[in-house]
Amino acid sequence: MTDDRPLALVTGASRGIGYELAKQFADHGFDVMVNAEDAAIGDAAETLRATGREVTPLRADLTDQDGVERLYAAVAATGRPVAAAALNAGVGVGGSFLDNDLADELRLIDLNVKSTVHLAKRLLPAMVERGEGGILFTSSIASTMPGSFQAVYNASKSFVQSFAEALHNELKDTDVVVTSLMPGPTDTDFFRRAGMQNTRIGRMGKDDPALVARQGFDALMAGRTKRVAGSVKTRAQGLANAFLPDGAKAQLHRRMAEPDGKSGAGQ
Repeated sequence: MTDDRPLALVTGASRGIGYELAKQFADHGFDVMVNAEDAAIGDAAETLRATGREVTPLRADLTDQDGVERLYAAVAATGRPVAAAALNAGVGVGGSFLDNDLADELRLIDLNVKSTVHLAKRLLPAMVERGEGGILFTSSIASTMPGSFQAVYNASKSFVQSFAEALHNELKDTDVVVTSLMPGPTDTDFFRRAGMQNTRIGRMGKDDPALVARQGFDALMAGRTKRVAGSVKTRAQGLANAFLPDGAKAQLHRRMAEPDGKSGAGQ
């Protein structure tokens, strides 16, 4: 990597929003270290090199604390400060809480919550000491509503949202930026992997991940606390969620996320 260019770290970067975030950084002059658990991260890195930047892939499973430490060790081994990090890795689990596998939901917590805290703990002290840097947390519009039939996922994003906004406030007297990105339903592999193709939300039209990533990158560069990203419809939903009572939001979420054939589906 070239020391005279800033270095960015992006997790969950093999596809979807994470890949597009990595592209945003590369397009804006950053060298990029990209991470994912799957072999596709190598292909993503190769494609991103077309930007002319140095792109280094690191395959590691962030549900495992050793995987998080291995990623951080690889970053530290570059000898370069991390100018920006997009902590984007996450997974969903759809369906009834009573029916879902416990191991799947605990793995979700390990990735969406524990790895996010772990990496932030490793990255932020050096940024504060240098007096520069930024972290973009991929939260979700789901963080603003009880997630019937996505109960653990929405709760995990509520944690990320609260965590990001708290850090933004804690660090307001420093030159370190903390921003949360809050996409709505986006055209990625998320809903297939979450087992939600037989739901309204799984079938509905979705936002462009490139648009979501650009809006998130711009928000981080502007020092914003948060950004509800995507289409006008998604941003309007984010605004409405600030005023709707939780009970109403839970019922609306049920109508979108309850699998076909369950009681209340399609009502």
